[in-house]
Amino acid sequence: MFIVNNYTLAVIFCFITMICWGSWGNTQKLAGKNWRYELYYWDYTIGILLFALLLVFTLGSFGQQGRPFIEDIRQVDGECIMSILAGGFIFNASNILLSASVSMAGMAVAFPLGVGLALVLGVIVNYMSTPKGDPVWLFVGVAFIVVAIICNGMAAGCQNSGSSDAGTRKGIILAAIAGVLMAFFYRFVSAAMDLDNFENPTPGMATPYTAFFIFAVGIFISNFIFNTYVMKHPFIGTPVTYREYFAGRLKTHMVGILGGCIWGLGTALSYIAAGKAGAAISYALGQGAPMVAAAWGVFVWKEFTGCRKSTSRLLALMFILFITGLSFIIISGGN
Repeated sequence: MFIVNNYTLAVIFCFITMICWGSWGNTQKLAGKNWRYELYYWDYTIGILLFALLLVFTLGSFGQQGRPFIEDIRQVDGECIMSILAGGFIFNASNILLSASVSMAGMAVAFPLGVGLALVLGVIVNYMSTPKGDPVWLFVGVAFIVVAIICNGMAAGCQNSGSSDAGTRKGIILAAIAGVLMAFFYRFVSAAMDLDNFENPTPGMATPYTAFFIFAVGIFISNFIFNTYVMKHPFIGTPVTYREYFAGRLKTHMVGILGGCIWGLGTALSYIAAGKAGAAISYALGQGAPMVAAAWGVFVWKEFTGCRKSTSRLLALMFILFITGLSFIIISGGN
């Protein structure tokens, strides 16, 4: 299987992760013009699973290093499988809430708040389990990102000042809940991988490719529980049915599948990079996605059009703080 052998390449992979995690929401925005997010989300999870299958039988099976996928999945013990599946369940619960938030409050609000909060809590959780990198640089970087989140929240407040849009307020609340849940999924997945030795991983533990596949299965299985419930009891609007899903156009379904593939690529690269960068740094850099999503929301989807100049200044400050925080996190891994 393919293994990352130097820190620089690991950081590059983490940046690709950041771009993917911050960009998949564009497919939801595209599909959302005539497609409810609950229906979109089925295609999204199918896209993740399909990408996982493609990955494990290509990069996860070729090469001379590590265990190929079939050999690896046969030897993974039950405890590790359950841990990864639990990570998939937790992620899916949080991501459905995040998708609901995007549909209500927009990408520029939902991602910085939800994923930014997940970054802060997730770095703490992952560093406690697998301490790797200079903690001073790492947590100073996290502190900058906390302030960036606050700036985004203030900008969102300016955007909606004088508005009685209950949907936007509900979207902000859902983003915060999603962020808390999302902070914990990576810990369950990384606990099942031998992050110190991808070439000869501990027997019973999973390679990053096998872990990603099991994780994707967990997401897909849990979707029958979480998304079915949300379809029947939506956060906003009327209930939707499976009949509506199967009546959708192929082009609309493909947009959702593309979104799942984009997210899946980012997640797979994050797992692959974790062996060299460490779980906390790999997770933190990938979770710089709010900056990417905010850029899409501000410059492409024009979600803050017509806002006051003070809002623009807050958004500019948010971008600066995010970039500064991510720079400190990168430095922490080189010390």
